[in-house]
Amino acid sequence: MVDISAQPGTSFRLSMLLYDRRYRSMTIQVIVFILVMAAGWWLVDNTIRNLQALGKDFNFGFLFQRAGYDIPSPPIPYNSDDTHLRAAIVGLLNTVIVSFLGCIAATILGIAVGVARLSNNWLFARLMTVYVEMFRNIPLLLWILIVYAIFTEVLPPPNAYRGENPAASMILFDNVALTNRYTAIPTLGLTNDPGHLDLGYRITVDWATIAFAVVLIGGWFIRKAVLNWAQRVQDATGDRPVTWWINLGIMLVPSLLLIWYFGLHLIPPELKGFNFVGGLNVQNGFVALWLALTLYTGAFIAEIVRGGILAVSKGQTEAAYALGLRPNKTMKLVILPQALRVIIPPLISQYLNLTKNSSLAIAVGYMDLRGTLGGTTLNQTGRELEAILLMMLIYLALSLLISGGMNIYNSRVKLKER
Repeated sequence: MVDISAQPGTSFRLSMLLYDRRYRSMTIQVIVFILVMAAGWWLVDNTIRNLQALGKDFNFGFLFQRAGYDIPSPPIPYNSDDTHLRAAIVGLLNTVIVSFLGCIAATILGIAVGVARLSNNWLFARLMTVYVEMFRNIPLLLWILIVYAIFTEVLPPPNAYRGENPAASMILFDNVALTNRYTAIPTLGLTNDPGHLDLGYRITVDWATIAFAVVLIGGWFIRKAVLNWAQRVQDATGDRPVTWWINLGIMLVPSLLLIWYFGLHLIPPELKGFNFVGGLNVQNGFVALWLALTLYTGAFIAEIVRGGILAVSKGQTEAAYALGLRPNKTMKLVILPQALRVIIPPLISQYLNLTKNSSLAIAVGYMDLRGTLGGTTLNQTGRELEAILLMMLIYLALSLLISGGMNIYNSRVKLKER
């Protein structure tokens, strides 16, 4: 194609849309946009016509119908008389909870294993290698089923903890009971309960929780201001003030005062009849899913961390040793901060994979978004297209939120050119 650029003062002609490089790219983009929109319109129109041929329409009115099914241990008040919309919200919250806890635990485990694989202790490093290769090369669904089978087949029933000489005993100072039906853990109690804030829709938030959140958020901002002040002093005088005790006091003292004022204490589970009461009974489906997601994703994160550390020049380690830093300080203060710019991008993908892999919860009966909206609700209402479309949009929104947040953090830790 001949590329002809119009001379200054030349009048516009239609042929310039194709032959003038000033307009050609815009013309191609408009054509592609029209073709994509036409294909989308054809797909939607064809879907609607097929639904009409089957005697169906496309609407989301089913979300406001009575659900008619129960969800074990919902994070917000829920019963079978609530709507399918509330059931979907409960499933979404369950997905967010197991994904959030899984990301935290997998990150901690992955960093520890990734560093351990570089240990000079041959046996320790090889054991970590066995863990990584074993969990990376076996499908996640199998690990979920294996962990769930261990919980249901190996652990004792709740009544095994009864009697003067029980067949099973609680762990962690008699605060946790592992059973084949659930895991009983302590819950928090308040001696001086300030009440709660009613947010509507039978959702409440304790004033004590709000107070702790305000104190922690306020302490974080004050700590940041103290660090900025210390940096200004260092820039002006060359000496950095000691601020660790100030930061510790800012974050710790107000929280301790609130704990004392509200009388915060642990309420351990206690066996009464055939079940534990007083604490929180976490269903084994959740524990098995969380543990399997953590172990599986942690193996991938370990390799990411190991690769990021190896990407840092050995001269950095030698320089740190020359300054008198010990190996643990060198890893914490020199190596890991530089490795983050290599670690963060692939780490985002692992967080996204863990969130999407949580949909395998249906294998162990944990009612997440897939089990509620994409499972029982879909089967009861027959609205497969609407339910699947909603699930796709929700998972897309979750992935974009995770990716956006991690990209912001990545922009803060990457190297800045001067």
